[in-house]
Amino acid sequence: MTHKKSYSELRAELLSRYPTGATRGGVGIDDIVQLRLQTPYETHLDVARAMATAMRRDMAEYDTDVGKFTQSLGCWSGFHAQQMIKAVKRLRGTTKGAYVYLSGWMVAGLRNRWGHLPDQSMHEKTSVVDLIEEIYVSLRQADEVALNDLFNELKAARAKGAPAKVVNEIIARIDGFESHVVPIIADIDAGFGNEHATYLLAKEMIKAGACCLQIENQVSDAKQCGHQDGKVTVPREDFIEKLRACRLAFEELGVNDGVIVARTDSLGASLTQKIPVSQRPGDMASSYTKWLKTEPVTGDNPLREGEMAIWQNGALVRPARMPNGLFSFREGSGRARVIEDCVASLRDGDADMIWIETDTPNVDEIASMVSDIRKEVPNAKLVYNNSPSFNWTLNLRKQVRAQWIADGKISEKDYPNDNALMSADFDASDLGREADVRLRRFQTDISARAGVFHNLITLPTFHLTAKSTDELSRGYFGDDKMLAYVATVQREEIRRGISAVRHQHEVGSDLGDTFKEMVSGERALKAGGAHNTMNQFAAE
Repeated sequence: MTHKKSYSELRAELLSRYPTGATRGGVGIDDIVQLRLQTPYETHLDVARAMATAMRRDMAEYDTDVGKFTQSLGCWSGFHAQQMIKAVKRLRGTTKGAYVYLSGWMVAGLRNRWGHLPDQSMHEKTSVVDLIEEIYVSLRQADEVALNDLFNELKAARAKGAPAKVVNEIIARIDGFESHVVPIIADIDAGFGNEHATYLLAKEMIKAGACCLQIENQVSDAKQCGHQDGKVTVPREDFIEKLRACRLAFEELGVNDGVIVARTDSLGASLTQKIPVSQRPGDMASSYTKWLKTEPVTGDNPLREGEMAIWQNGALVRPARMPNGLFSFREGSGRARVIEDCVASLRDGDADMIWIETDTPNVDEIASMVSDIRKEVPNAKLVYNNSPSFNWTLNLRKQVRAQWIADGKISEKDYPNDNALMSADFDASDLGREADVRLRRFQTDISARAGVFHNLITLPTFHLTAKSTDELSRGYFGDDKMLAYVATVQREEIRRGISAVRHQHEVGSDLGDTFKEMVSGERALKAGGAHNTMNQFAAE
């Protein structure tokens, strides 16, 4: 990214052009400085380039300190992303380490023209691009609104004749302003078609601002959510071609630091669509087909009309084939296939990170797989889905129970081993508290022990929106009426300092007033006068 010019540098440049402090048309140079600082990127492709570099820097820092892992929440609108990053900035004082995850599941379920759809790549692919663009529009507008507040503060200080120290302090805050624009990890599903279709969509996603693409090794036309049954994987050569397609898209558009996350669904996938052609023993194709479920072809078990066989380990064998033509893998082979997938994606596919879709949140299980992957690729890093598809409470309580029984701390009879363990009766129990301790440190543990650079939750805003709307609706349409809104929403916004409580300001009303002043001066018809009800709320 090019050098970000300071307020003073831009002002000096403009004074050299306009020594009077204004253009011939009467536009003040401070107004021009403000607009330039509010708009550091000409296009969203510039955003992709800058965020890719930022993400690479974060990855390098993680390599030296595993405590510096990054996080994101899946967002299905620009407003969700904006409010998430504002919350992070309020909490930490910085946006560093916070990303946005763009979930294909939520695009399918919530952001397409065809209604609520399952995560099967049935939605129009342009809706993914549209959401990336919308998220960056919202994040950039958050910058514009915040910088406008700072410039209004600067104008007010100068108008009051404030001391130079006060003016310079405000200018320092303008120069030190940290953007709400952060990296997006964008889900391209299985590529929405062949490798050329993947390349074309990848380019559009990158031009919309995506610095990181996440792609999975399922068949495009049979794609399933990673937490559903019926997943069908593709041979590794096919997947590597799609990884290359993504890399070519980054390179063509000059996003040299573009990041690719290769996801494997092999742990839960028991099917493949085709048998790759092996050219020599031990090649990538044979390492894929060796896991097929087969039975020997013998005199007592000959080939029948329409069947097929392959030569494997010196014998002719018949692959197990489903009525739909799909081939089955051997039971229990998922873990080994995951390890081989990840090594091939990193070593042969030029992927930067891997994503292992698991069926339970178990640090030991994931760390064990990563340990085997790192025997081949020592610096392997992961993106991990802290999925809402897991019953986190039940899983962690069962893990604690099993460990305590093995350690002799409790007996089998002390706690149930089924869904009864979910009961609120156990929330304050020793086991319930220990499970919550492990939940609190889960991401720290998995990042330290299993090479997880990025922890995300795919669908949190889907569930949060459902829960919050239900909570408000139950009270508002029930007995509490207005108290439900005030107590559960507005009062909490005010007390937490959530800027959205001033909703007119949040969507740029003051920003509009500033622009009117820039071009109209005293003639400007402004919305933020004495009768604006937003004045009832204190500024953030």
